[in-house]
Amino acid sequence: MQGLKFLVWPAIAGLLAALLILDRWVLPAAGGGGAYDSGVVSYANAVRSASPAVVNIYTAKLVNSNPNPLLQDRNFRRFGTQSPGQRIERSLGSGVIVTDAGHILTNNHVIAGADAIQVLLHDGRTASAAVVGTDAATDLAVLKVDLPDLQPITLGDSNAARVGDVVLAIGNPLGFGHSVTQGIVSALGRYGLQPNAYEDYIQTDAIIHLGNSGGALVDTRGRLLGINTLIYTGNSQGHNNATGIGISLAIPVNLAVFVMQDLIDYGEVIRGWLGVSVEPIGVRRTDGKTGQALMVVEVAPNSPALKAGVLPGDLITHINGEPVKDGRLTMHHFALLRPGDSVDIALLRGEQSLELRAVVGVLSQAGI
Repeated sequence: MQGLKFLVWPAIAGLLAALLILDRWVLPAAGGGGAYDSGVVSYANAVRSASPAVVNIYTAKLVNSNPNPLLQDRNFRRFGTQSPGQRIERSLGSGVIVTDAGHILTNNHVIAGADAIQVLLHDGRTASAAVVGTDAATDLAVLKVDLPDLQPITLGDSNAARVGDVVLAIGNPLGFGHSVTQGIVSALGRYGLQPNAYEDYIQTDAIIHLGNSGGALVDTRGRLLGINTLIYTGNSQGHNNATGIGISLAIPVNLAVFVMQDLIDYGEVIRGWLGVSVEPIGVRRTDGKTGQALMVVEVAPNSPALKAGVLPGDLITHINGEPVKDGRLTMHHFALLRPGDSVDIALLRGEQSLELRAVVGVLSQAGI
């Protein structure tokens, strides 16, 4: 019996310790809370933060009805009278409230040609929207509604986005109302998909549908990273298809806000201009490594580049001290500069290295 007592007490002590561990660290607390729930991955807080700023956009456009061609034939004309008439063409999309004054970012193609624009907020309020300005080059538009107590979205930094980051797309797919899809940043700097002059898309695999255009692409903290704008489909590309295949494109928020502010301030986008046509070319740098440069193909007359001394055949290697890595993006960065800004240009002319300074000009409608 004495030996049995020494065996029983350790077993009882172990059982009590196990129960204590289960109670304190393993079993969920009453009501579904506790440490067990803290391990569940959820983006509910991000959605809760961003959703009040995402709106549904409904547009209406009066279009002339096509008359029946049979009515043009005198033999059929007696069976009916020709009346051109009009019909209402409706479409839908999404938008993002960016300021507490009621400015809304959306896509230009969402509201293009609309005679009436109605906005439905997350809280159920509706309002007519006025067009502040549009920019076909980036497919962006700014609307404005006059409503109190708006909740603008928190802006993120698209320059800090990384491939692999988790993102959420919020919008009005197929007219269903607010919906959220989740994915990752698949690629950055996508271009060549539209005739737009300025393409620098964020590619994601967050599925979007017809109606998501103009909606928000946000990070896991609910901060705006981009404006959803395109769906790439298996048989065509563009926004006229209802379903994508996991390749969705968004305009980076940094570019969108730049365009928005110009449209608010000036009614148009004022883009910087250097006045050169360039082609990317590989070069061997002084340290022996291979890099990229921009070969100047043409210099526009009376342009900032010509005034600074840039000549056809020059190889631009650095802009403001930064090595040229992508010629197309470098030209886009010029467009984001303000007229009057100074730009330091390092270039090679034959065996000679030169440092020039140009004063950015204004890009005209015909400029490049």
